[in-house]
Amino acid sequence: MFERFFPDRYVASTYVIDFEKLYEQGFRGLIFDIDNTLVPHGAPADERAIRLFQRLKEIGFRCCLISNNQEPRVKMFNERIQVDYVYNAHKPSTKNYYRAMEIMGTDATNTVFIGDQLFTDVWGAKRAGIPSILVKPIHPREEIQIVLKRRLEWIVLRSYEKSRGKEKKVEKSRDLL
Repeated sequence: MFERFFPDRYVASTYVIDFEKLYEQGFRGLIFDIDNTLVPHGAPADERAIRLFQRLKEIGFRCCLISNNQEPRVKMFNERIQVDYVYNAHKPSTKNYYRAMEIMGTDATNTVFIGDQLFTDVWGAKRAGIPSILVKPIHPREEIQIVLKRRLEWIVLRSYEKSRGKEKKVEKSRDLL
């Protein structure tokens, strides 16, 4: 029932993702949400984010930020990291996921989306055919509409975690054969 909202992976933080491994697997484009994915809501790019994007560029990735925020917010965050961006994206609409891939010169087979919300970030990526990595929000302070969505996300994430537990049991049983 909730599978349409399930991410391909769920990790503690953007900063623990093995980007070198993603590159080895053939991924060349990374689309990122900003708020609570890379920095706390409304914050500028911090040293950790700046180092991450320097590293991603050195690895060979094309990167694009996609945000439902207006341009001043996205532009302010991007000042120190200097990647492509799409603002006022209307996620989960797929239009700007496709636009981000077009900007990067990638497609759904070699692009990954990284974000912190199921009902906007992950669902939009899934609808666009892009693999997604859900990260835990960086900071608990959020706008009221997001706080309300988080309560519903909790239900979906419980279902996701239960389904992943079943998959692991299946994998273990196959290992025994």
